[in-house]
Amino acid sequence: MLQLRSTPVCSAKRISSKKTLHLSSSKFNSSRNVSACAKSGVNVLVVGSGGREHSIAWKLSNSDSCKHVFSAPGNPGTETEKNVTNVKLNVTNHKEVAQFCQDKQVGLVVVGPEVPLVAGLADDLQAAGIPTWGPSARAAQLEGSKAFMKDICKKYNIPTAEYEKFTDPRRAKEFILSLGAPIVVKASGLAAGKGVVVAQTVEEALRAVDDMMVKRVFGDSGSEIVVEEFMTGEEASFFALVDGEAAIALASAQDHKAVGDGDTGPNTGGMGAYSPAPVMNDAKLHRQVMDEIIYPTARGMAAEGMPFRGTLFAGLMIKDGRARLLEHNVRFGDPECQGLMARLDSDLADMLVTATNGQLHKVDPVWRPEVALTVVMAAKGYPGDYRQGTVIKGIEEVSSAKIFHAGTERRKSDGAVVSKGGRVLNVTALGRDVAEAQKKAYEGVRKIQWEDAYYRTDIGWRAIQRTVSA
Repeated sequence: MLQLRSTPVCSAKRISSKKTLHLSSSKFNSSRNVSACAKSGVNVLVVGSGGREHSIAWKLSNSDSCKHVFSAPGNPGTETEKNVTNVKLNVTNHKEVAQFCQDKQVGLVVVGPEVPLVAGLADDLQAAGIPTWGPSARAAQLEGSKAFMKDICKKYNIPTAEYEKFTDPRRAKEFILSLGAPIVVKASGLAAGKGVVVAQTVEEALRAVDDMMVKRVFGDSGSEIVVEEFMTGEEASFFALVDGEAAIALASAQDHKAVGDGDTGPNTGGMGAYSPAPVMNDAKLHRQVMDEIIYPTARGMAAEGMPFRGTLFAGLMIKDGRARLLEHNVRFGDPECQGLMARLDSDLADMLVTATNGQLHKVDPVWRPEVALTVVMAAKGYPGDYRQGTVIKGIEEVSSAKIFHAGTERRKSDGAVVSKGGRVLNVTALGRDVAEAQKKAYEGVRKIQWEDAYYRTDIGWRAIQRTVSA
């Protein structure tokens, strides 16, 4: 019988649904369950420059089975981690990346962002004989095309919102007028997490159609849109490792997409997150997500001739103890990944090498019992216009949390760390519960000296409210 204290973890399977849970209370940087690959160690290349990639590189650098980590291009945070080297690579030049891997004897590539995956980086590296964790370009359509993802859901009976897809703005508007509001309008292509409009009025929905399809604010990503039913409930993120038809659950999280406190203002790439998600701490719900969403997606993609191999990130809407799929992503979430890496007590390099070698059934993740919470520090004005190049100090003074760099660079003239992007720093802390993790994270935030800093002050509010009302 499964005893729940944290997010349930499910063993890899093809048909059965056996589930196991392991918890650990060891030190922050520990890594357990190291297999034979630890005897020699593996060089790993992490592709990406954000907070997600920093957290992955940091976790890998603390893996006994990892010899060295190369971060392309990395950031000022990754360059300070032990056994991590930033490298300048043109990741759009797949031959250049492959040649680097061969020259440096890289035994595993971990692709952080979705854009290189949709562009086929994993395909070309695998073709060059370089083990890569991440799906093929065809399989990455699960994130690269919301229309494709919804069609997969429909064909394989995966619970999701009712929808229609459009390439003609006039027909999209007619459909919206026939349904009324609230209603959801989504750019089908990649839009950095900003291509979804939850319209409370018909007028707002019509404006979204114009923005996406006429004004082309998301470029070609808005040439096709999905208009779907508005779902109510509580959102959560669910992560799994998938290899063909086999899958193993990792953990859950909840993020905060809106820019303002109280979930107000426009959506962003994410202003904070915590893991595990209390709403997912239920064996029956966990089983339903695996049996009705994760496994059918894996089987469906395999049946379509494009087997999925990589991290599958399901965005869920939960109501009355059941989950429906909002969207699929084909990589770790950002900022959810930072909390997952802080909680993971297993050797990440060993896990991913084992999975990449077709032995997912041998992967058995161990999780710390604590809660992880991440606060995103953004530039004032994000997700709109904001300044870049402003100096950030005090990072090294933070002891209550781990700082992951998300949008920074080192100024050439004096070596100062300056802002470079909208979401700039991620402050991640562990605690016995969400309230303690929140307290530690905000202690870290207040230590950082940056005149342009903006952050939400209520990350974790939903979980804390749930505890208070329980």
